[in-house]
Amino acid sequence: MGAYTGRIMTALTEHTVAHDAIACKASRHARVQQLITADETSMIDLETLVATLPICSTGRVFIEVPDASWVFDLRVPARMVVTWLDRSQRTGDPGTGRACTPGLALTRAVTAWADEMLCTDGTAACATRIHLLGGYLGTADIFDHLTEKLGIDGAAVHTPERFGLATA
Repeated sequence: MGAYTGRIMTALTEHTVAHDAIACKASRHARVQQLITADETSMIDLETLVATLPICSTGRVFIEVPDASWVFDLRVPARMVVTWLDRSQRTGDPGTGRACTPGLALTRAVTAWADEMLCTDGTAACATRIHLLGGYLGTADIFDHLTEKLGIDGAAVHTPERFGLATA
């Protein structure tokens, strides 16, 4: 098990809530929203994380890939949505005429979604577990947006340790 995969397992067990078949079907069962990002460099970590999610999880998974040949049927809980971001079908910065660089499509999609959909008032009802996998550029830009613009505590955003982004 890799270092990041071990951190995923630790993070998930820190927030233990009853997630058996009966609890997950209850109408008042707390469903914590998930925001998960990945790219072609983090598929194993992504599949490990998704496999450990409670079946009652809700939220979004954004995955940036070089082209459509990377897209596969990622099994996620029924209340989650997977968005594949094909770099070959996107452009770079507006007005440049350049191709989409690694991390750019992911950053655009996640920051737009977070600005509109992420609940950030700090209440238990708005709890969101955030796991930013993938390359440094997209992960760092998304981390900065979430912490600086939206005021999310950096310690609550799970990133690969080697990036040095998480704050204590």
